[in-house]
Amino acid sequence: MPADLPPLPATPLDAIEKTVRDPVIIEGRTFVIERPDDSDRLLDHPHVRAAFAADEYMPYWADLWPAARMLAKAVLREPWAGALPALEVGCGLGLPGIAALARGLRVTFSDYDATALHFAARNARLNGFDGFETLQLDWRRPPESLRVPVVLASDLLYELRNVEPLVGVIKTVLMPGGVCLLTDQDRVPSHLLRETLMREGLPFTTQVMHAGEPGGRRARGTLYRITHGA
Repeated sequence: MPADLPPLPATPLDAIEKTVRDPVIIEGRTFVIERPDDSDRLLDHPHVRAAFAADEYMPYWADLWPAARMLAKAVLREPWAGALPALEVGCGLGLPGIAALARGLRVTFSDYDATALHFAARNARLNGFDGFETLQLDWRRPPESLRVPVVLASDLLYELRNVEPLVGVIKTVLMPGGVCLLTDQDRVPSHLLRETLMREGLPFTTQVMHAGEPGGRRARGTLYRITHGA
């Protein structure tokens, strides 16, 4: 383990004054997602400021992003073959992983922030699921033994510096013959994602996706279907 990497964060629960529960309709199914009522308030907490100073970390997990809805839609549409183990990377509030549980997959929710895992687990239970695991995970140092046939990831490309470690963890944990479903709102780093996947020998296809948002807005993004041949 690199000695220069900071310890993994846990957004303090006392930074979250209130939570709200939102009904989220995906492919005709209604899921309930609990989240902090005001994610911007978290940014002023001294612990969060210290985490940003140490590693430029921001608690993006506290919002339900459109690409998570896109990924949940893709997961529900996928013709899964049996109860496959699946790892959701950067799970945040856990919607795609919960959709995977609804399709019978055996899900491990993973995130950089321990408090995100608290919310993902709570949301899974709110939706009637308990057959899951959680894992606090830094993409830069995945466990050597972690190998799965399914990787799920959504809305993780906020900055260019995230691309290399994200592709690295996908290449490391995805088993040969496995599939990674990744959704993104076509943020600026997406061009580097495509270049890095090609350089690392990870074949992929793309598909335009849309997702509804509160207030009737529609968001557009891309679903990447990434495979690991060898």
